[in-house]
Amino acid sequence: MNPLEPAIREQPLYSVADFVIDESIGYLIKRVRSMLSMAVEREIADYDVTYEQWGVLLMILTRRGDTAAVLARGMECDTGSMTRMLDRLEAKDLIVRTRSTDDRRRVQLELTAGGKRLAERLVAAIVKVLNKHLEGFSVEELDSFKGFLRRMLANREPTW
Repeated sequence: MNPLEPAIREQPLYSVADFVIDESIGYLIKRVRSMLSMAVEREIADYDVTYEQWGVLLMILTRRGDTAAVLARGMECDTGSMTRMLDRLEAKDLIVRTRSTDDRRRVQLELTAGGKRLAERLVAAIVKVLNKHLEGFSVEELDSFKGFLRRMLANREPTW
């Protein structure tokens, strides 16, 4: 059986009667996320940016967002906190805001030359952290793990 194909099951995988928090996938994912974000924070401390700021720089670098609203959705935060983060990145001369010539209500974001250089260096730092935490995993195991996580994401509630 392909581990990435959903198995048809009769019973739910968890039950109230035998639920143990330490074995909850939500708890384990939260612990791993916390461990990774703390490790990344330590690795990038000398660059004077936070884990969240790095995420914004990467989204702009990879063209996954060029407005505060798109970045807020991608980073799963409110637009107010995204605006404050962008203010800090602009004060550090890592991003620049430009009014769109097509729609004056739209403010587009771009990395400055320094922001682009920093974002590219930060990618190397993140890769180092990920590789450290994936020691002992095979390529196939990593592919399966990512596939399982993608399946969980596909199972999300449509209203989220």
